[in-house]
Amino acid sequence: METALPLELTAHDALLAAREVIGRPLGTVLPRLSEVLRPLIPHRAAAELSTHCAHSPFKHAGDPHLPVTAAELAPLLAHGPTAGRPWQGRASIGGEEREVVAVRSDATPRGSVLVLVRDDGAAPAGAPELALAQLLWDLVTCHFDRFATEAMPGALARSRAAADTRARVTAELSTAHAATLSGVLGVLRSRTLDDSAARATATELAVSALAELRAESLRDRSVAEEPAFEAFARLADGLRPMLRHSPVRLELGPPEGPAAGRTLPGDVAHGVRAVVRALLLVVLDQEAVTRVRVGWTLTAHELHASIRDDGPGLLDGCPLGAGSVSDRLDVLGGGLAVDAVPGWGTTITATVPLALPETPAGAIDPLNGLGEREVEVLGHLARGHRNRRIAEDLHISESTVKFHVANILTKLGVTSRGEAAALFHQAA
Repeated sequence: METALPLELTAHDALLAAREVIGRPLGTVLPRLSEVLRPLIPHRAAAELSTHCAHSPFKHAGDPHLPVTAAELAPLLAHGPTAGRPWQGRASIGGEEREVVAVRSDATPRGSVLVLVRDDGAAPAGAPELALAQLLWDLVTCHFDRFATEAMPGALARSRAAADTRARVTAELSTAHAATLSGVLGVLRSRTLDDSAARATATELAVSALAELRAESLRDRSVAEEPAFEAFARLADGLRPMLRHSPVRLELGPPEGPAAGRTLPGDVAHGVRAVVRALLLVVLDQEAVTRVRVGWTLTAHELHASIRDDGPGLLDGCPLGAGSVSDRLDVLGGGLAVDAVPGWGTTITATVPLALPETPAGAIDPLNGLGEREVEVLGHLARGHRNRRIAEDLHISESTVKFHVANILTKLGVTSRGEAAALFHQAA
């Protein structure tokens, strides 16, 4: 049973609202958050730009005819409200200046912003309502950041599949737009055409469009990717507390190699950090270790994360490759190498490709080639849910569910929901 929040807010109301929001399936958190806040801060639509989400940082809920874009939210994330102090005012949304409430959270290192698009002339929201919006957005951001930080194998696989689709579509669209605009420029710059003023104006428009296309690509990368040095700095911040009261000395080697200055896909950065933390715990469990060095080396195609100790040199790959470490590396298409020299120490190297892994010939990967929504539907199929239940959980129609199920069966090359579910569990 869903709770309708009264206008007089209490701590109990806020806790109930928080439970309802973060207890929802991942794809329905923003729509439910919008529903909870609408009686308190009336709005037409809600949108978010969240840097913790590598595969889908921009989300939109509410009025489908209001064309909110990630580009419009980017300035609010970079230069908008101060974290903890929601802002009310006018911003460019859907190509027009509109009344908005913007809520920024710094609960994650790179921040996130929630924007509620209001009707013009709406009365300003009161302090209690804004405080609840801030509280709920901080909780939602922390909730999602946990999945990214810990890089759970299931969530990482879902992110990886969605990132593949997103990157492919983005690349195809960018190439198509760039080719079209370049062709227009070529025609307009031709000296054989008349009306120089018209050509000059059209040329300026095409140049501006190309510049905006490139700027959009840069904005997308800044949200969905992390510079290698920043990603390693976040790892270092997480490792230092682990040895704060330990006699073991931690040495940190910043990224090096021919591609040290490049950016990393968000899922790779999250996954490698989680792997290094898990491996460091195994290394510290040895006796007679006094020094551990953690470093990254980047080439054009791979990230090598190494952990070297001065312990007894008796570790082998069996305990290291067990459980979540192995699962995470499998999802990322990576591997683990152990070089142990008795009496001299052990070097463990996790190698992860920086491009999406290809499925080996003959291998069946239920996530390969599926879109984000299809992965969500497949997960419900694997839990035995029927179409009506899936439609309710994902806030879509049953006909849409049937459409996704048909696509899933076609892409997996199976004829029944049971076979699709079996393949999903096989890859989990």
